[in-house]
Amino acid sequence: MFSHIMLGSNNVARSKTFYDATLGVIGCEPATPNDRGRITYVHSGGYLVITPPLNGEPATQANGGTIGFAMQSAAQVDSWHRAGVENGGETIENPPGIRHTTMGNLYLAYLRDPDGNKLCALYKAA
Repeated sequence: MFSHIMLGSNNVARSKTFYDATLGVIGCEPATPNDRGRITYVHSGGYLVITPPLNGEPATQANGGTIGFAMQSAAQVDSWHRAGVENGGETIENPPGIRHTTMGNLYLAYLRDPDGNKLCALYKAA
């Protein structure tokens, strides 16, 4: 359904450190800034672009928004979470673990990136 997600950042270098670490867990290569100061991560046909806002205004996070990343195992969720915390992310909600939902048992971890964007790593547990 989605081709890409673009997030604004007030400090792309700081975001690069965070996303290189967290997305490296799922196999993304470290990003290289382009001539517009953007960094792009590619995985399974999707793109995540981190950019300074083009209008020159400060980047802000979405109130009520969450970006979810699909993981292959609970251990990968834990590695993603650990990499995020070690690289400027902030743990929010509950610690990583199973949540019993209407979608089944999900192993989840939540972080805020260095610019405050809410992220989730999700593994559909059996």
